[in-house]
Amino acid sequence: MPAEGTLRDGQAAGFELIETLRWEPEGGYLRLPLHLARLQDSARELGFAFSEDAAKDALARAASGREPLRVRLVTSRDGACTVAAQAFKPFAPGTVWRLAIAETRLDSDDRLLRHKTTLRQRYDAARAEFAPAAADEVLLLNERGEVCEGTITNVFIRAGGTWLTPPLSSGLLAGVLRAEMLANGRAREAVLTPDDLRAAEALAVGNSLRGLIDVRLA
Repeated sequence: MPAEGTLRDGQAAGFELIETLRWEPEGGYLRLPLHLARLQDSARELGFAFSEDAAKDALARAASGREPLRVRLVTSRDGACTVAAQAFKPFAPGTVWRLAIAETRLDSDDRLLRHKTTLRQRYDAARAEFAPAAADEVLLLNERGEVCEGTITNVFIRAGGTWLTPPLSSGLLAGVLRAEMLANGRAREAVLTPDDLRAAEALAVGNSLRGLIDVRLA
């Protein structure tokens, strides 16, 4: 049986596409063009209807107030967009997360891993392996033991003065912060193992909502 969420002949079980964005009162949505580009690419590859104008309209309706917001945009297969917004609270300066490695594995051949969707079972299973007090984020490997991603973040290590992050071929989400760092030269792709994490000059996870977060292996 194919793994949960695996594409079969270009089709997949019912699910929706997700984008999680940060809105700032003075600057608007962070990395909005990259979020919309990823959403459009996912819609095209997975057979979803998509209207950039509809997505922008839905996001505009959520953007109000004088405080930063965390905004979740959900797109259904027919192109309908819904949004939910809540207050965004940044971490205190110097925050360091504890990172644990799960037994749950990802399948590098599953193309759905490259898209942000409501199919969250594997990530939820990995997160459930550890009590909240034991780990702030949980890292998943693939069937070859290569580093893939966290349950809500991409992974980065500092080596030789450069940030390295796993390639999509290892089986992971094409994260928006990751895409920005690759495009501007702050990071490059490299196949990573847990040993690489242990030997790294620095270790971080990140997403578009929160940026880079320093971590240590739990």
